[in-house]
Amino acid sequence: MARPVRQLRSVRLRERGMTLVEVLVVLVILALLASFAVPRLMQYVGGARSDTAALQIKRLAGILELYRLQNGGYPSTQDGLGALLAPPAGAERWNGPYLQNAEALIDPWGTPYVYRSPGQNGEYDLLTLGADGRAGGDGEDADVANLPSS
Repeated sequence: MARPVRQLRSVRLRERGMTLVEVLVVLVILALLASFAVPRLMQYVGGARSDTAALQIKRLAGILELYRLQNGGYPSTQDGLGALLAPPAGAERWNGPYLQNAEALIDPWGTPYVYRSPGQNGEYDLLTLGADGRAGGDGEDADVANLPSS
């Protein structure tokens, strides 16, 4: 049995889809949600980079300790952390490479780790200057360091 014309018209109206106003309302709601979520997400990403830097520095500190045990001392500031990849001049007991690749010497912000030996705060200083690349700072810009005692 055929449906009356009025029923067919109401069925077609319901099947049309969303109006422009409805689409705009949905977009505004999504934009509001994103405005709250994105800053929080960026805060977590910044914290994760700092945590990663701290873990990488601890790993490098352990590798430097192995270097010291095998070579009788830490690499000089001049030799730098590159001494973990290739033997520096005069390193007769060098038993490396201590790292597989040079990428391990780069912090999460793409900057080489700062290494000084002798250090200002111990036998050596090993640190990253954070996202801003300058000493000090807060949050993601804060320095992350392993400053061993003498």
